[in-house]
Amino acid sequence: MNVLITGAASGIGYALMNEFISHDHFVIGLDINEIKNEKCLTFKCDITNEESLSIILNELKRKEIKLDAIVNIAGVHLMASLVETDPQKMKKLLDINLYGTMLVNRVFYECLAEKGKIIILSSEVANYDPLPFNGLYNISKTALEAYAQALRQELNLFGQMVISICPGSIETPLSKGSITGTEELVNSTKLYKKQSKHFLHLVTKFMGKPLKPSKLAKKMYKIINKKHPKYIYTIHPSIGLVLLNILPKRMQCAIIKMLLNK
Repeated sequence: MNVLITGAASGIGYALMNEFISHDHFVIGLDINEIKNEKCLTFKCDITNEESLSIILNELKRKEIKLDAIVNIAGVHLMASLVETDPQKMKKLLDINLYGTMLVNRVFYECLAEKGKIIILSSEVANYDPLPFNGLYNISKTALEAYAQALRQELNLFGQMVISICPGSIETPLSKGSITGTEELVNSTKLYKKQSKHFLHLVTKFMGKPLKPSKLAKKMYKIINKKHPKYIYTIHPSIGLVLLNILPKRMQCAIIKMLLNK
């Protein structure tokens, strides 16, 4: 199997790359940072830059490589107030999490095999109502799920699959960044000093115990290799978020307001 993985330099992408290599598959790893692995074909690139991706595409075409799977893992996180955040930071997050994924699939589709699969690593938050200060990330993942379904409908006409994988908290630099990001928000916000401090405590409760990237990688490997996989998988969900989202929106807002304004 030939597999292209974005975000392969660390975290989930790195773990999945090693999982595929351990089963003797050929991996093409992409990341904006250097990928330290000599057992696969690696490229340092910006997934939001079409020219950068096109150079890699031409290399794959030159080597006559057909992709059995394109796995979109690259992403960033930002804890911020939607009415205070630097617009450039907002744009960067949406560019990487949404546009970058769309661009990768658009560019490399030319190399996708007849029965190939596109995997989109989303997040459990894509299916839930946003919490304050995590809204921008949530927006990007919800939009990513809408994109996944639209792409799924199109490629289904040719017998190709689009699979969404929506994990809860995973022990990666990105998940740790949600804690440090909230700490930075406490120091930077002018409007939400009190609320952001309470939210920092709330985040640690809602996250629960993070899953190891290697465990998620093993689950993803099995999913990608299934003959008849489901369209959407939720892995290691947060019970707190599940329970909160059972409630009507008005009640959710009332509870969060009470917790953060106390």
